[in-house]
Amino acid sequence: MLVPSRRRLRIEVWIVLGLSLGQSAVYSVVQLLDKLTRAPLAEGTSTLNRSQSTREYFDLTYQLLDIVFALVPVLLVIYFLTEHRPAGESGASAFRRLGFNFARPGKDLLQGLGLAALIGIPSLGLYAAGRALGITTAIIPSALDAYWWTIPVLILSAVRHGIVEEVIVVGYLLDRLGKFGWSMPLAIFASSMLRGSYHLYQGFGPFIGNAVMGVVFAWIYTKTRRVMPLVIAHALLDIVAFVGFSLFGKAIGLG
Repeated sequence: MLVPSRRRLRIEVWIVLGLSLGQSAVYSVVQLLDKLTRAPLAEGTSTLNRSQSTREYFDLTYQLLDIVFALVPVLLVIYFLTEHRPAGESGASAFRRLGFNFARPGKDLLQGLGLAALIGIPSLGLYAAGRALGITTAIIPSALDAYWWTIPVLILSAVRHGIVEEVIVVGYLLDRLGKFGWSMPLAIFASSMLRGSYHLYQGFGPFIGNAVMGVVFAWIYTKTRRVMPLVIAHALLDIVAFVGFSLFGKAIGLG
């Protein structure tokens, strides 16, 4: 098996992040600056799932295309993490390496539920505090029109976010930073700062909350070496926010 050099791995990481959450972080910083120079953050809004067409089935098409293409960097990560050996020899599966499989569905589900509760409840308090302090925008989890496909698409969107963020920011990044010789605390810090940074467009409160979530998730991953419970927890948090808002809510923190 050929072992890639550190220089090659650094280039690889920049490519992966440039195509995915690193790009999101850059846009998020620019969006935050845009909002700060327009009005106080407390007067701003952040919409997470936007309608992309006034025509129902074109909107559905755009939503599904966004979900599918957002997963392409995950496939790239899986490819990079798979051990490639000479013909006739099988390499180690990246899915098993990341713990991104169904090897222990019951335990992963229970851990995911526990993590969702651990993160979700304090997040509501942190959001309320951020709104009260004026450092967080009003968050609109969904602005999709009410069609027959709205709830399924929101669920798919939540699952997409869980897969993309946990596989790339936790599983992949901690693996690569470890190969660069970074200590585990430093790698966890970098991972959590990246997670917080691509939420900055929502304000400083979500940056802090997601950075803390990043520390917790990354630390748990170092103990379990399984990304699946993190994906489940993240997806559940987003499903509750997206679907709950679509069914019952108005803009959180408005009015």
